[in-house]
Amino acid sequence: MTILLPEINRRWADMFAALAAGADVPPGQRLRTEGLMEAAVLVGEATAEQLSLAMDACYRQAFGRALGADFGDAWQAFFPFPQIPAMARRAPVYPSAPAQ
Repeated sequence: MTILLPEINRRWADMFAALAAGADVPPGQRLRTEGLMEAAVLVGEATAEQLSLAMDACYRQAFGRALGADFGDAWQAFFPFPQIPAMARRAPVYPSAPAQ
């Protein structure tokens, strides 16, 4: 086994742990990990389906629920492989001016 799959898993774990704690994830971190995921498929280390299942397991570990629970059962239609659904929670928005 190469270091590619463990590195991908480590990056997922880091991203999802940060998001679960309320922090944000820099886009570059997500994009580089997506590139590693694509590389893993290209060199035959894993299939897209295997990586999606492994990513779901990392997500479950951080959030206590599946990706499908937060993004819907068809989450991969909106986030096709190798996209990682790693977005921070929406910030609360308060009006800056009184309502008229």
